[in-house]
Amino acid sequence: MSFKEESLKQAISDFLKPQVTDLGFAPVDRFAGVPEAHHPACICRNAKTVIVFGITVPRGMLKSPDYNLYALHRTYHSAYTRIDHIALSLCNYIESLGRYLAVPAPSYAPMVFHQFEPWGLLSLKHAAVNAGLASFGRSGQAYHPRYGSLLRLGAVVTDAVIEADPMLSPDPCPPNCAACMKSCPAKAFDQDGNFNKMTCLGHTIKHAIYPLALSSETGLKNIERVINTAGHNYWIGCDECLKVCPLNLGKKSG
Repeated sequence: MSFKEESLKQAISDFLKPQVTDLGFAPVDRFAGVPEAHHPACICRNAKTVIVFGITVPRGMLKSPDYNLYALHRTYHSAYTRIDHIALSLCNYIESLGRYLAVPAPSYAPMVFHQFEPWGLLSLKHAAVNAGLASFGRSGQAYHPRYGSLLRLGAVVTDAVIEADPMLSPDPCPPNCAACMKSCPAKAFDQDGNFNKMTCLGHTIKHAIYPLALSSETGLKNIERVINTAGHNYWIGCDECLKVCPLNLGKKSG
């Protein structure tokens, strides 16, 4: 027996709420125009709904004296592990409710590389925006109305039809705010405020395997395999944009 659309949404919400900070539901038609290889239908056959959820990392780590090495490094990876466990449990729960299929989207790895630029199998930032969980700020990050960009994201794609949540208003940033752009040590923003992801990643992500892979012809040829098998447990060497963002410091936009 399958649930009615409203009852299924309530059942999933009741299952998730004790485990996550917030959640939202996005119909697959909101993903029209995304690259074909990153569409929800590539994750789940006959996909109809993407369920997006997030858990927060503590705001206190932004002020940690050993922020990069201890707070951020382990906190992020612990969050991703927990998110993957929640997603797997949610899939099993959904499939126990009726003739539904559900597949978890990876919270981080594996990644697909296009022109040496890493992409997730499903863009969780876009999924969060489509599910009414966040909106894009000027830095290109997805900002939750209460928790800013401190929400780590996970998602499950299912063939169940579930009522969508309304999307949030665009541009959550305070008027005339450019704190992230001014603080960026990598100069990843150009004069017009456009963000270059690879400039940021080159400065931020630290791992012993990266310089070896990038300096080797074999490493470059097999960069996707190298990163997904040996390089995803990285050390984050910078997150200045998170530290200075007023939305991450508990200040409201507008």
